[in-house]
Amino acid sequence: MNHETMECALCVHSVVMNKKEEPRRKLDRRFFAVSLFRERLSYMYWPCKKKSIIGLTLPTLSIYTVFIIIPIGMAIYYSFTKYSGIGKPSFIGLQNYVRLFQDRIFWLSLKNTMIILAVDFILLMVAAFFVAILLNHRLKGVNFCKALIFSPAIIAPIIVGIIWVYILDPKIGILNAILFQLGLPTQQWIGGDIWSPYSISFIYFWQQLGYIVTIYIAGLKMIPSDVVEASTIDGASDWQRIRYVIFPMMRPQISTVAILVITGVFKIFEIVQQTTNGGPNHMSETLVTYSYTTTFTKGEYGYGMCIAVLTFAVSLVIVAIYTRITGREERRGRV
Repeated sequence: MNHETMECALCVHSVVMNKKEEPRRKLDRRFFAVSLFRERLSYMYWPCKKKSIIGLTLPTLSIYTVFIIIPIGMAIYYSFTKYSGIGKPSFIGLQNYVRLFQDRIFWLSLKNTMIILAVDFILLMVAAFFVAILLNHRLKGVNFCKALIFSPAIIAPIIVGIIWVYILDPKIGILNAILFQLGLPTQQWIGGDIWSPYSISFIYFWQQLGYIVTIYIAGLKMIPSDVVEASTIDGASDWQRIRYVIFPMMRPQISTVAILVITGVFKIFEIVQQTTNGGPNHMSETLVTYSYTTTFTKGEYGYGMCIAVLTFAVSLVIVAIYTRITGREERRGRV
């Protein structure tokens, strides 16, 4: 091969290689241009992103401020005044709080509220958890059972109270009628000084069970099936699977349910008003109903706000204690 032939061959080879490399070079240039554009766009978009966050949260914060923050502030202010709801309030300092701690009905209301909280916390945290585990299985009629359990949650609390009056009323209630027919002693389930808080606890449990079970079932659906199957293959029993696999992976849902139960119990009003109206002689009164009665029936607006503020403070303290204890346990578990 002479010199001219070799030069022609090299030229052809270089042309072919350039044609092969050209798409790759174009792709590299496009990739570099896109990366540079995205980098510059991120710097340019950051101020707009902050404005978007502020713009999106501002309506919610405004509503929250108007309907939550301002009413709480007004309640705290009126709790330091003597006010009947008409005219101008007069500032009296801590007199309402001194009176509150000397009020027998307040301590009775607090005791009833704590009984309801203890009973419902155990029932809704534990019983609802195992009901959710049972309903999470593919059994015959499980969808019907889910709908049946959830149905009380969509009934208005005042209607719930009316339903249970016809069941638990000492004179016209179905339960006492059944006990009488069986020759068993009847009880004053509502309106008495013993069973009233426990009856209210059960009514609230009946109404909220479906809602809490739904939250638990949603948490169970989020657990990866391969993790549960691996524990089964490793020989874990049903109780060990619940304790060491399911329960730890459902801590967020359990914490949510606990806070909902605590705050919900401190808001029970319609059920008490419809079943017992706080009677007889305030024996079945709760903190919320006592605050309502004091404010709107007796016309002591300042003292009623004092009860409401203390109710809010007690619920806030209980929630804070619970979150602190559970947070400490989670940190220990991570360590």
